[in-house]
Amino acid sequence: MFLSDLQNKDIISTKTGKRLGHIIDCKIDNNGNILYLVIEQKKISLTNNDINVEFKEITKIGEDVILVNV
Repeated sequence: MFLSDLQNKDIISTKTGKRLGHIIDCKIDNNGNILYLVIEQKKISLTNNDINVEFKEITKIGEDVILVNV
């Protein structure tokens, strides 16, 4: 699976059931491990609403959504 495959999926919080947004980027360490995914929220605001979700917080990757424990 590629990052571009993940970017098309909605990110859903398992704690609240709310849609958080879509993946716009990720942070990778020097060993090639994904540290966290950057989620862009769809709220209109002048401030940065991006959420960093650590890779270990992903509970399930489905066909249409990614469930995260945030």
